[in-house]
Amino acid sequence: MAEPGGKTSRIHVPVLTRVEGEGALELEIANGVISCLQLRIYEPPRFFEKFLEGRGYAELVDIVARICGICPVAYQMSAVQAIEQAFAAQPSPWVQAMRRLLYCGEWLESHALHIHMLALPDFLGFDNAIAMAAVYPDEVRRGLQLQALGNRIIAFLGGRSVHPVGVRPGGFYHAPSATDAAQLAADCAAALPQAEALLRWVATLPMPDDEQDFTSVCLRHADEYPMNGGRIVSSTGLDIVIEDYAAHFAESHVPHSTALHSHLHGQPYLVGPLARLNLNLDRLPERTAELLQQTGVRFPSRNMFHSLLARAVEIHVVLSDAVRLLQGYAVPAAPAVEVQPQAATGYGCTEAPRGILWHRYAFDAAGDIRAATIVPPTSQNQARIEQDLHAALLAYGLERPDEALRARCEQVIRNYDPCISCATHFLRLKVRRT
Repeated sequence: MAEPGGKTSRIHVPVLTRVEGEGALELEIANGVISCLQLRIYEPPRFFEKFLEGRGYAELVDIVARICGICPVAYQMSAVQAIEQAFAAQPSPWVQAMRRLLYCGEWLESHALHIHMLALPDFLGFDNAIAMAAVYPDEVRRGLQLQALGNRIIAFLGGRSVHPVGVRPGGFYHAPSATDAAQLAADCAAALPQAEALLRWVATLPMPDDEQDFTSVCLRHADEYPMNGGRIVSSTGLDIVIEDYAAHFAESHVPHSTALHSHLHGQPYLVGPLARLNLNLDRLPERTAELLQQTGVRFPSRNMFHSLLARAVEIHVVLSDAVRLLQGYAVPAAPAVEVQPQAATGYGCTEAPRGILWHRYAFDAAGDIRAATIVPPTSQNQARIEQDLHAALLAYGLERPDEALRARCEQVIRNYDPCISCATHFLRLKVRRT
């Protein structure tokens, strides 16, 4: 904030706690005006796209899962979608249903983790989840139970909950037994009251009233809440097939960060649970829509802090879907269709917990990768986060003490649940010599 005499105050947050990865925020306020606001991501690039070149298509699924320990399924689903499109392979209805189930597990564990361990301490006034658990033991216990159930769903099809290994082009390596499916179905059904209670509780939490203008972007499916397919749509009227993504969205470097910033037609945009809910209210399961209506919180919402409630809504969505899919489970004749490589380019776009995850791969006739492009949701939200920080701080009041501003900045950033490690990728290096 501006000090007496018009001096400039600089607030530097050296480490952003309770986010996945490392980053910092630099904020300068001069004479009551924000003169500099930069979200600095300084993790080194990992070059995943580059070292995929020359690898065979069969290796791709397990390699990209290592990009993120929280949402490996998302990377696998976008990758297999691109492989199968390139090679004109059509997975069976059983495979498509089980892929949605697998994704349900990831949304469940990721959202439960973020709500209870990362975001709620901000809204309830605690430094961390351990301190919060002393006052809200039942709520934290419920969150951990939901997260554990999500991990079980992932392991059911993936063989393990972290970096699952059960996915292959064309389907899965193994089909679980009907007995295991029945047990998991019963456990998911038993957890639905917990998800309902969580949704109601989150809707009552004190959230800042901070409405902003922003563009929501997500997938939209013809007949289900978007997850593993659909068209890319926006609140400003965009409606395109996933192959046309690069014609409308562009990534660029900024001097202060190793993470790319994405723009839609030159403007920041939002991906993630709030964007999905804003644009897919009519795709909610009937019971979920009823629960949301009962809260009195209206969507579409322009309050970014309603992302927390959107995650709770999506927890109910995926648990409801998991029960439906598991209760209809039957062991298939084969868990996968065969895939025959050919020289082609394939595209995949699915909804990771944090937003759309877009992949493009060029393959040669042997199925080896010649070029790869991966656009994760965190890089798509980077420009929006900086825009949100600017607006949120102005609404909050720049005259507040530095520590208060620091706390609000961290709350805003954590509200996006950024996977910073996943966002630090690029192929083009720009070297400046003097």
